[in-house]
Amino acid sequence: MKFLQEDSLHEECGVIGIYRAEKDAARHAYYGLFALQHRGQECAGIAVNQGGNIELKKGMGLVADVFDESDLNELQGNIAIGHVRYSTAGDKDVRNAQPLVAKYKKGDMGLAHNGNLVNAETIREILEDSGVIFHTTTDTESILNLIARYSNKGIETGIKHTMSLLKGAYALVLTIGDSLIGIRDPHGLRPLCIGKLSDGYILASESCALDVVDAEFIRDVEPGEIVVINGEGLRSIEPASMCQKHLCVFEHIYFARPDSVLDGDSVYDFRVNTGRLLARQKKIEADIVMPVPDSGVPAAIGYAKESGIPYEEGLIKNRYIGRTFIQPTQEMRENAVRIKLTPLKQNIEGKRIIMIDDSIVRGTTCKRIVEQVRRAGAKEIHVCITSPPVRYSCYFGIDTPYRQFLIGAQKTVDEICEYLGADSLTYLGEEELRKACGYKSQFCKACFNGKYPMEVPADAKL
Repeated sequence: MKFLQEDSLHEECGVIGIYRAEKDAARHAYYGLFALQHRGQECAGIAVNQGGNIELKKGMGLVADVFDESDLNELQGNIAIGHVRYSTAGDKDVRNAQPLVAKYKKGDMGLAHNGNLVNAETIREILEDSGVIFHTTTDTESILNLIARYSNKGIETGIKHTMSLLKGAYALVLTIGDSLIGIRDPHGLRPLCIGKLSDGYILASESCALDVVDAEFIRDVEPGEIVVINGEGLRSIEPASMCQKHLCVFEHIYFARPDSVLDGDSVYDFRVNTGRLLARQKKIEADIVMPVPDSGVPAAIGYAKESGIPYEEGLIKNRYIGRTFIQPTQEMRENAVRIKLTPLKQNIEGKRIIMIDDSIVRGTTCKRIVEQVRRAGAKEIHVCITSPPVRYSCYFGIDTPYRQFLIGAQKTVDEICEYLGADSLTYLGEEELRKACGYKSQFCKACFNGKYPMEVPADAKL
């Protein structure tokens, strides 16, 4: 994958892995992908493993668009891995849909990946120079090739060697032989959890996927950990060196579903707490608190409870439109705002409004929402954001462009407020963000402060 093409978007995906005693693992993966649909809406896929033979079905569109009953009946196997994805504008191709499946000298291997590698281009060039032919433009194919290349002494050895070469974010589910394998990068930048089924196990990007298949949450995969699941049960391979967790803070702020628990922290509680902390951070005289749905809802509830200002719905969301933030082009994002959100005029007209949202990236979406609310008759609009200003690009799989397109990197808070057309603008401070989870978790907050947990390309701060 090419890094930071102008105003292009990077992947944020969802992965799932199922191991069952019965053959119908694909159906469980299908339901789990529905629960993870918010993590990627462009394409979906499921690969099933029966006795080492892997069959694959993938396509463009939502999970319901890609699979029907006949597909699930044909995808027979006791192991399944699944993936939902959205891509950069230049990579909108079914060949890049996952899982990826390959045959090598020891059999079939299937892999699904959430994250982004910062050394993907270097690895790809080395593999191409050695004669490897690529069929996709994703860094996932490089991971698949590396694991196959270094597995002469066993798949676990191949995975360990591959992990020593990878730099970046990755949560992987892999199936080969009679095993389902889960892998999390040494910094734990991308989430991955483990659940117990009545006749097996599940691996998933978020715990919300466990609920739909009636699985019991066991724990999160630890940074740098390899989890192997087969007929002998679940076995953990701990990392060879010390790993420090740096879960991407945007998982809590925006990407994860509010009913998920990530690394021991409730996403819903985290968002409610950010609203409470915003209310304490700055006192604003207003008539109502309203969210920008959906990720702003828990924070608006927290703000209303803390401030005593009534909570009201002010924007009605069209549930059949995908997330504005993850549309493939800027034009599509801007057009989608008008279709996606409609002001509830009777709750807005003549009111002083506190409008809660999770973040401002380019600023164009928030500006259009402020304009809509203003046209609906709002007397004042005070924008409150449950994160600090996004000032730096992300290299680990979250959707941020070059710094020149990040409004937080180019303008002061007062200038952003003027651009939005708001009466005031308040961002949550970094210290308050840490308080939101009771200081329990260590996050990657490089998009706010430029302190990356590993070396990144030289243009990161340009």
